Amino acid sequence: MQERFATHLIAWQRRHGRHDLPWQGSREPYAVWLSEIMLQQTQVETVIPYYQRFRARLPEVAALAAASEEEVLALWSGLGYYSRARNLHKAAKIIVQDFGGIFPREFDQIMSLPGIGRSTAAAIAAFAFGERRAILDGNVKRVFCRLFGVEGWPGEKPVENRLWALADSLLPSHDLGAYTQGLMDLGATLCRRSKPACVVCPFSEECVANRQGRQAELPTARPRKALPERHTAMLLLLHAGEILLEKRPPTGIWGGLWSLPECPTEADPADCARRLGFEAQALRPLPKLTHTFTHFRLHIQPQPLSVVRRPTKMNEPGRLWLPLADACEAALPTPVRKLIEQLEAANGASQTP
Repeated sequence: MQERFATHLIAWQRRHGRHDLPWQGSREPYAVWLSEIMLQQTQVETVIPYYQRFRARLPEVAALAAASEEEVLALWSGLGYYSRARNLHKAAKIIVQDFGGIFPREFDQIMSLPGIGRSTAAAIAAFAFGERRAILDGNVKRVFCRLFGVEGWPGEKPVENRLWALADSLLPSHDLGAYTQGLMDLGATLCRRSKPACVVCPFSEECVANRQGRQAELPTARPRKALPERHTAMLLLLHAGEILLEKRPPTGIWGGLWSLPECPTEADPADCARRLGFEAQALRPLPKLTHTFTHFRLHIQPQPLSVVRRPTKMNEPGRLWLPLADACEAALPTPVRKLIEQLEAANGASQTP
């Protein structure tokens, strides 16, 4: 099957693959690069509106490099994995400074940019420059494991090395764009993680997983570990219709985003506010919110407070007071945006006659 895999995949992609995604139809490196970064660990349907807003505001590398980190993070807000946005911004500055604003063509140069690994660099090289490079993202790993019966968790180095060797051996000498897109389309639309559409798959007869009824077993799942549980309280400090936001440190969880002040769950929220320099009265708590990260689960107790005394300095470094209705436009983590939306809804309900 390996000999005719590429031919069949290219033919299938041209007839049944995706051809109307907003970044398709162009070999512009900026468009390809931006879409590939956004698509890392994120589904196409989620990415499309973010991609369109990003391109409308920052249509080229120079505009991205000239933008502030705050603007970049605000455009990315809600898409998750924010290191992607920070690396995208850093890479744009490198392209302007070191490559005269022209996206590099050399594979090693592409791969040297922040946030770009081997598979992403290969996708950019294939789509933008027609270079013969193999990709191996999560979807492609799943396709290869099922199709060729590759055992073992793909995150283990020996298994990953085997998959890379397979990916290299299957590369055609022509139509690299259609072939690469076909791999992505096959994994995203047919060979899905759950409920794969084997009946309409062009490789159903040859597929090891389909013949053996092992679609649920392949690829081998990551060894399960219990997610650590963390707890925090977030303070929604309110004054004259405005809410206090705090800037997160540049690295770590939600690095560079605006968030809410935090305190231990066992502490008195009013005491926590006092340590921040505010006299405040606790209001009715909002329902708890749980947010799951890759490596831990965070349980948030949101506590609104009414600031009694107007702060002497409304916007100190690292702090920002915004009208409640405008706060969601800032670069916020998804759970923080949800909390502010909940607060808006609760305030609206309490004011309804």
